[in-house]
Amino acid sequence: MIKFDVLTLFPEMFEAVLGGSITGRARTAGILEMNFINIRDFSKDKHRNTDDYPYSGGGGMLMTPQPIYDAYMSVAEGLPQKPHTVFLSPQGAVFNQKKAVELSKKDHIVFLCGHYEGVDQRVLDMIVDEEISIGDFVLTGGEIPAMAVIDSIARMVPGVLAGESSYTNESHFSGLLEYPQYTHPQEFMGVKIPEILVSGHHKNIEKWKREQALLTTLKKRPDMLETAELTEEDKAFLEQISEKS
Repeated sequence: MIKFDVLTLFPEMFEAVLGGSITGRARTAGILEMNFINIRDFSKDKHRNTDDYPYSGGGGMLMTPQPIYDAYMSVAEGLPQKPHTVFLSPQGAVFNQKKAVELSKKDHIVFLCGHYEGVDQRVLDMIVDEEISIGDFVLTGGEIPAMAVIDSIARMVPGVLAGESSYTNESHFSGLLEYPQYTHPQEFMGVKIPEILVSGHHKNIEKWKREQALLTTLKKRPDMLETAELTEEDKAFLEQISEKS
């Protein structure tokens, strides 16, 4: 089991997204534990404020350190070891499948969702182990990135999906994009699925899948081929394609 604690100003957003479907079923089964902690509940301000003007001036407000720190301690205090703590930030390293696999091996992760113009640096220095971004753009808060990261990690926890092949064949897991897929009917509006998929020849089908994954990656994300783990057969296939184009 893996435990996720999320420190946020908007806990209701998380139940709406992570309370159903695959993650919801995994939570009911006890494979995943998710707690959404309202930072505002820990504010000592009589109006429950969690933000203030930055000393550096400029526009916008900053989240103050005390409510965040106390919210964090409500889940971390007394534990035998510090939970791995992630701050969702546009300044962080861009999240990818490799990082998702790495984080899926943790027992306990705390996510801090910033808001307004940022968070007081002192509390970040005190509790955060790493910063993660979901792309080179800015959102109004860390809630949407946290949901995306949690969903990506959760589906690789044993027991969440039907089997390991449910995610190991997907785009990015092996360094390539996924091959095209088809379902019934065999013919739709005059377009038939590739004949090989109904051939029953499993070895040829697996070869086709690999070649289609290579072609899809070459077409859509050729940059990924520079770091993908390619066999000699893969390289020969790509070279053959290049010669034809």
